[in-house]
Amino acid sequence: MTEPVLLILTSLANQPRHGYALLKDIENLSQGRVRLSTGTLYGALRRLLEAGWIERFEQEDASRDKQAYRLTPAGRRQLQGELDRMKQLARTAAGRLRTRES
Repeated sequence: MTEPVLLILTSLANQPRHGYALLKDIENLSQGRVRLSTGTLYGALRRLLEAGWIERFEQEDASRDKQAYRLTPAGRRQLQGELDRMKQLARTAAGRLRTRES
């Protein structure tokens, strides 16, 4: 899973968001390290929609024609699986560092 996809799914894990809110939240999540272009964001959103990991979400504030997205159960499982994989990799790497320092 690419970092932009991981950050998009993470951003949508607690609430639906529209494109601009996603861009700002991703910048915040990454502490300013990741700033997605709109092209990158919307390309990733299209692929995530096709994969069924996110879905369009109708917001009450539809007057501004902002399309919101939310995580699907399949997307939540994918995000959890990636987090589990990253935790295992971090444990393995930390163990090897400790072994090397001994």
